[in-house]
Amino acid sequence: MTNPPRRMKIGINMVQNGAHNSGWRHPDADAGIANDFKGYARIIKAAEEQKIDFMFLADGAAVRIPHKDAEELSRHGHIDRFEPLTLLAAVAAVTDRIGLICTASTTYNEPYALARKFASLDHISDGRAGWNVVTGWSEEEALNFSRDALMDHSERYERANEFFDVVTGLWDSWDDDAFVRDKAEGRYFRPEGMHLLNHKGPHYQVRGPLNLARSPQGHPVIAQAGGSGPGRDLGARIADIIYTGQKDKGIAQEFYADMKARVAAAGRDPDKVMIMPGIMPIIGTTEAEAQAKLDEMKSLVHPAVGLQLISKMFGDLSDRDPEELMPLPLPESNGVKSAIVQWERRLERTPMTIRQVYEEISISSGHNVCCGTPAQIADLMQDWFEDGACDGWNLMAPYMPGGAEDFLTLLMPELRRRGLAQTDYAGDTLRSRLGLELRPNLRSGDAQSASDEAIAVSH
Repeated sequence: MTNPPRRMKIGINMVQNGAHNSGWRHPDADAGIANDFKGYARIIKAAEEQKIDFMFLADGAAVRIPHKDAEELSRHGHIDRFEPLTLLAAVAAVTDRIGLICTASTTYNEPYALARKFASLDHISDGRAGWNVVTGWSEEEALNFSRDALMDHSERYERANEFFDVVTGLWDSWDDDAFVRDKAEGRYFRPEGMHLLNHKGPHYQVRGPLNLARSPQGHPVIAQAGGSGPGRDLGARIADIIYTGQKDKGIAQEFYADMKARVAAAGRDPDKVMIMPGIMPIIGTTEAEAQAKLDEMKSLVHPAVGLQLISKMFGDLSDRDPEELMPLPLPESNGVKSAIVQWERRLERTPMTIRQVYEEISISSGHNVCCGTPAQIADLMQDWFEDGACDGWNLMAPYMPGGAEDFLTLLMPELRRRGLAQTDYAGDTLRSRLGLELRPNLRSGDAQSASDEAIAVSH
């Protein structure tokens, strides 16, 4: 029996107001879509019609744009956004098959509360939930959670590993068949089907059990995006999907090979972990039309916005001429270390002006921008996919809704024509549709996990 042909996994990254920082200024943009559920829902339902595997919501619990005052901040469009789990619960009610993945930080949440929220979303959506595990990278978030500064990078990842183990342990609080709800006998669940966690670690103490039955997927799908050494190690240990942001195919191939090797070293099957970079397609019926669209998008970036946007990674360059070459080396940072390393390598090979750097980062949030016809963009996506650089892509729109409509109506049919994208959904859950196995309950049948301690009950 031959294996089915390998196909790309495709996600839609629903960045509020579009991934381009100034996309809200585009003449065809809906500038208020960040707070318009019906507008979001229309795009996600259109993505489902095109058989996109999942939608993804990045998130941060702060206005994370560096700024001196409200006047400086007022030119940015990435300010307002829905709380993602709330939004995905609403999206679950108006969709049927598309996966629902969002970010939640291990630094600014408690394991029990987050385990309960994602398990609830998995039940509500009939097994379509996914958690993008992040540690948080911005000083602005720290200031919203009773901290004076961002926690050190190594400590964030130490906590993240323990946090994840607590959450997944709580997801295994009950056997799949624990809740018998036998009216005649008067028994709601089998006692041996309950498993207390009783976790006591350096950062968390959590007793359990989770007050929710085991969810349809066992565990929601796990995504992760850390590109530093500790981030890669965490992803290799826990993730089903690795989000990444390479622009250069060679660097992408290096990352792909490294992550697959780390997954294997962690005792997992590398073929069951998907590497998915982000891509922003700028699509035209001709190459010239696409380039004109890209030039228009770049023209929307106000210099003050561009310089401010790159200040955390590249330092304060406001006193320099934007036409100067970007100075190297880049300053040290406690934030997204992998992005700094990538940019240093790229600028060493191909020097760019300060303006070129901020225009590119503004338009793509650091991801790959591909400009051309549907066939040209599909060529690039196929080349990376078939040449060991990725297992699929996260599609990003420069503005909403038109930027998303372009790749849904023009690019997706071309990928399906080539046999690279699915023609229909298969399987009952997001896990099964992505070719992943149901996560078994590792504590099922563990006689020691059902505590004899009295459980206090209050009403």
